[in-house]
Amino acid sequence: MPLSPNLRGALFMSVAMAVFTINDALTKLISVSMNMGQVMLIRGIMATLLIGFLAWRWGAFVRPRSMLHPMIGLRVLGETGATICFLAALKNMPIANISAVLQVLPLTVTMGAAFFLSEPVGWRRWSAIIAGFVGILIIIRPGFDGFNAYSLYGLAAVTFATMRDLTTRRIPDNVPTALISTATSAAVTLGGALLIVPYGGWSPMDGMSFGMLAIAALCVVCGYHFIIQALRVGDLSFIAPFRYMALLWALALGFLLFGDRPDLPMIVGATIVVCSGLYTLYRERFRGNLKPAAKSTSPSMAPEGT
Repeated sequence: MPLSPNLRGALFMSVAMAVFTINDALTKLISVSMNMGQVMLIRGIMATLLIGFLAWRWGAFVRPRSMLHPMIGLRVLGETGATICFLAALKNMPIANISAVLQVLPLTVTMGAAFFLSEPVGWRRWSAIIAGFVGILIIIRPGFDGFNAYSLYGLAAVTFATMRDLTTRRIPDNVPTALISTATSAAVTLGGALLIVPYGGWSPMDGMSFGMLAIAALCVVCGYHFIIQALRVGDLSFIAPFRYMALLWALALGFLLFGDRPDLPMIVGATIVVCSGLYTLYRERFRGNLKPAAKSTSPSMAPEGT
């Protein structure tokens, strides 16, 4: 029995979240023997070549001067900053915890759209945003024994990713998405090259590490493919909530690969954040305004360069 378009879209979104999380897990494993600048450079070169090839096949380089649009520059800056901060947090935090922090991104995008784009946000969505930030405070526990200072890098990653998503909305529609992704991936790769020396220099790389980076790069490209397919076959209002599958994948991989066991505050905080995000999606669907939160789901929740 064939699946309906919405169910296929949900399946594609779930697969995309899985491969993005696998990429994060592989990156965390490699960070033990290689600094994150080197990881960003090597993985970025492979990902940029793959994305660039697809962009060329799709005719995205017909108007390369469109990359000079100032909003693309701001988007690239936001993505690069988000990737650097995310990887710093990923290396030093349980993968499920940093994934839970990133669940607040749709709420921050909605808040940013209200402040900077003058989009109307009613008291119900403001209440959801406040509840989401309460959930984040429960997860990171500032001032308590369980506080991890690297969770602040996770919050910085959310701030940069919010900047990325808000500026994306100001990029003209005639600029191909594949061209934007290629430029973004290339910029993140360059950022990694600049960080190698400050992060401790080049580390010898064996075949296993190279293979893991290659798989991670392939996961990024596959994730983009499945998200594009999801957005093309299903209704955005139906498939957007399935991006929260990333948290379930992070919990599973964190336990299997790193032995991470989420404690009660993390579970409670993550539940509050996810419920707040789902309610925001519902309200935006109810009001017929899907852009703010939906923009966070079109690539992925996490920084694209991760």
